[in-house]
Amino acid sequence: MENFTFEEMNLMCIYNTGTREGLIGALTEMRGYLEPDETELLTLTDSTLEKLSHMSDEAFDALELYPDFGDEEDADAE
Repeated sequence: MENFTFEEMNLMCIYNTGTREGLIGALTEMRGYLEPDETELLTLTDSTLEKLSHMSDEAFDALELYPDFGDEEDADAE
């Protein structure tokens, strides 16, 4: 199974369509709108797409793609 970073998991949560192929399509489309100076997001998107392309649909289905806002939620509650 691919080891996704925290940032990659969050990116997948944002663009998740429910299927691996759908997510690949959504990320590929979003990548086309990036500006040349958005190198960090471009690199993150490329690494996520690379990992998604090498995993099976079954492995994708096992991922828990729920946003993890962590401390931000706690801070908002105070």
